[in-house]
Amino acid sequence: MKIQPLEVPLGPERDSAWETALAQLDEAAELMGLAPGVHEILRTPKRALIVSVPFRMDDGSTRVYEGTRVHHNVTRGPAKGGLRFHPMVGLDETKALAMWMTWKCAVVDIPFGGAKGGVAVDPKNHSRAELERMTRRYASEILPFIGPERDIPAPDMNTDEEIMAWIMDTYSQNQGYSVPGVVTGKPVSIGGSKGRGGATSRGVMYMLFATLKRRGLGIEEVSVAIQGHGKVGGFLAQLLHDAGCRVVAISDVEGGVYKERGLDPEAINRHKREAGSIVGYPGADPITNEELLEVDCDCLIPAAIESVITVKNADRIRARVVCEAANGPVTFEADRILQERGIFVVPDILVNAGGVTVSYFEWVQDIQAYFWTEDEVNDRLRLIMEKAFDEVYELALAKDLTMRQAAHWIGVGRVAEAHLTRGLFP
Repeated sequence: MKIQPLEVPLGPERDSAWETALAQLDEAAELMGLAPGVHEILRTPKRALIVSVPFRMDDGSTRVYEGTRVHHNVTRGPAKGGLRFHPMVGLDETKALAMWMTWKCAVVDIPFGGAKGGVAVDPKNHSRAELERMTRRYASEILPFIGPERDIPAPDMNTDEEIMAWIMDTYSQNQGYSVPGVVTGKPVSIGGSKGRGGATSRGVMYMLFATLKRRGLGIEEVSVAIQGHGKVGGFLAQLLHDAGCRVVAISDVEGGVYKERGLDPEAINRHKREAGSIVGYPGADPITNEELLEVDCDCLIPAAIESVITVKNADRIRARVVCEAANGPVTFEADRILQERGIFVVPDILVNAGGVTVSYFEWVQDIQAYFWTEDEVNDRLRLIMEKAFDEVYELALAKDLTMRQAAHWIGVGRVAEAHLTRGLFP
C-alpha cells in the first residue's frame, strides 16, 4: 500500500516542525518512487523516550521537568544529534529534528543516523549549579540510550561545551573509566576537537559562498540579513563581515537592528555583552525579528528557530537567496511560495551540516586518541561541505528539482539504500 502524503490545509495547522518534516519526506518519496515499505519505515522514529527529570534547587526544593530523546534512524551508524534546553522542547519537535538529522548526516555522507533530545526548561531561570544537577539527572535517565557506538549527543540551543562535559563525566562515572566519545562539542581539554565551536557557522559560510558562485554573485557584492545571534548567527556574522559581505541586519530573541551601509559585528558583540541584547545598538535602526525576515537584501539567513517563514509572510520575503542555518525555518507551503517567486532556497539539511560534520571528526579523533590541528579540521570541513553542495546542485539541475528536493533525494536515498542492503530483521 502506498502511503499518501499528508493532506493538511494551508495555514498554521501545517506550521509544526513534525508535519513539515513528514511532508518533505513524502514529497521526496514520491519523486524518487521510493518503495512503500521503506517509506513507511522512514516515516516512523526507531525509538522515542520521555523521561522525568527531577533535581534539587539551590534553596533545597525539588523541581521536575520533562526530557526527551529520539532516535529516528540508525541504519547507517550510531545516532547523532544535539540536546537543547528550551521551554518549547516536546516530542513532536524532537522527532522532526531527529529526522532532519538523519538526512543531514546522509547528505554529507557521514556514517551516523539521526537523533535529538532535550529538556523543556528555560535555563535563564536557573543558576549554573541547578543546571548542572538537572543535566546530570537527565543524562542518567537517558543513559541506556547513549554511548559512543549507540548515540552521541552534542550541544544545541542553550547548551554548551560545559554541559557536554557534565554529560561525559556522568556517563564515564557509570562506566568506571573515561569515555570521551560519548558526546561531541566538549572542551578540548577532555577530548574535544579544535574548530568544533564555530563549525556550524563556518559550514554555513561555505554553503553561502558556493551558492553565490553558482548564482554569479561576488562575495563583496552581497548584502546579508541574519536572524539569530546565538552560537551560529553571531559567529557567522563576523565570518561574513571579515570575508567582505555587507551584513545589513542582525537580531536576537529580543529584537534586531538594521543599517543599509552595513553593521560591525564586533561592535554589536561588545554592545550585547554590556546591554544583554542587540536591542539599542547605536547608529542603526531598530527592527523586530519579523521585520528582519522581510528586509530588502541579497541573502537572508534564518539562524534561530523553526517555522519562522510561513504562508503568512512568504510573499513578503525580498531576499534573492534564503540560506537555512536554522533547522526547519521555512514551512512546507512557504517553501513552495518562495520557489514560485524565484527565490533560491538552500535547505537546512545541507547548510547547517557543518556542526555534525566536525562532530564526526571529533568522534573519530576520540576513538583514535589522535587529534588534528584546527587548519586540518577546517580544510576537511570545507571539502566535505563543497562536495555535498555540488552533488545536490548538479542533481537539482539534472532532474529539474529544487535544492531541497535534491538534498532530500540524496539523503533519503542513501538511508533507503542502506535499509535495502541490510534487509529487514527477522
